[in-house]
Amino acid sequence: MTDQPAYTPPKVWTWDAENGGQFASINRPIAGATHDKDLPRGKHALQLYSLATPNGVKVTLLLEELLAAGHTGAEYDAWLIDIAKGDQFGSGFVDVNPNSKIPALFDHDTGLRIFESGAILLYLAEKFGAFLPKDIAGRTETLNWLFWLQGAAPYLGGGFGHFYAYAPEKFEYPINRFAMEAKRQLDVLDRQLADKSYIIGDEYTIADMAIAPWYGRLVTGGAYGDAATFLDTASYKNVNRWADAILARPAFIRGQKVNRSWGEPHEQLPERHSAADFDS
Repeated sequence: MTDQPAYTPPKVWTWDAENGGQFASINRPIAGATHDKDLPRGKHALQLYSLATPNGVKVTLLLEELLAAGHTGAEYDAWLIDIAKGDQFGSGFVDVNPNSKIPALFDHDTGLRIFESGAILLYLAEKFGAFLPKDIAGRTETLNWLFWLQGAAPYLGGGFGHFYAYAPEKFEYPINRFAMEAKRQLDVLDRQLADKSYIIGDEYTIADMAIAPWYGRLVTGGAYGDAATFLDTASYKNVNRWADAILARPAFIRGQKVNRSWGEPHEQLPERHSAADFDS
């Protein structure tokens, strides 16, 4: 399968900061702050500290959908956390998220910190009573798929995406392993969406908002270079139909720009403090 020499793990693993590939500067085997840095605060109760990765877009998508639905209390300030520069290891950010991962939210109305993107979606949906069914059956099915995504996405991003697009060298075994899992997950979604407009049926929920930035972007060619061709994502017709509908929503178009600092100028909005920011 490969002409690379076999790797024999040492008896006790030790960290080599030079062997981390593209992300060597931001990965380490310990937690906690590396430097003192207060977080900025804007005028709204909801303060989001994030980056426009799929996990970050989940949250800005929901916030923009809430505002579009008339929930004025969902106005928010979004501050860029540049993970390449180590902003996630600043003392202020670590106070909001001890795991030093984006996104993180602080709600000054309640005095609560919320970290982990799935937890933020659930918190906001419950706070505003939107995009989460109130009946036990609909709520349970929505949470089934929300937590499915939370468990599945690391295989797509940290597994397939890492070894296919980001690892310093290409290795056949991990690419095959995670490509197989990514395609299995796409098949799960394709079967679920065979007779449904949205993940749980006719109702658009936080399950759709969680999954679309990951698998919706993947099947439409927006993730990991030419991964859509490599994985033959065009063959998942139901997922593509669903993804096309969600990615065309105005709230998705706005949400994916927030805390984005790369790409074409019209794709970027590193900070967001009001709807007027999109106009500029």
